[in-house]
Amino acid sequence: MTDYRRLGYDKIFVTLDGTETQDKVLERAVIMAANNNSELYIGHVIDSTALETAGTYPTELIQDLERGFRDSIADAVRQAEDEGLIKKVEVIVKAGRIRETLKDEMIDVIHPDLIICGARGLSSIKYALLGSISTFLTRNAKCDTLVIK
Repeated sequence: MTDYRRLGYDKIFVTLDGTETQDKVLERAVIMAANNNSELYIGHVIDSTALETAGTYPTELIQDLERGFRDSIADAVRQAEDEGLIKKVEVIVKAGRIRETLKDEMIDVIHPDLIICGARGLSSIKYALLGSISTFLTRNAKCDTLVIK
């Protein structure tokens, strides 16, 4: 007989892109983590593609972007930690190429059983060049993927 208590998610990874929709995506991730009493990993990649093209990688700029991102989600993270239903909340910020960094340095390290992302965060120009991150995750993830619209 199936133990239905084991059908939930133990590790949830949510990737946020810094756009105005990230609050909605994070809110859904917090609800899913609380409902499953799981660990919640919040990932954000600072896109280094433009910096690599320019031939420079100013660490102060990366630190400022990371601080800005962390500040933008600080209230939601504090609320998730205070909820008491989520085992662990961890924010991970890395600089790099979005797809590779998400997969190699976050997802492949955490091994989540659910990934949550937004439907669209890239500008039209970036989308045309890079494709959709949510499509990439849906096609390449070894676990369930929830795309928030």
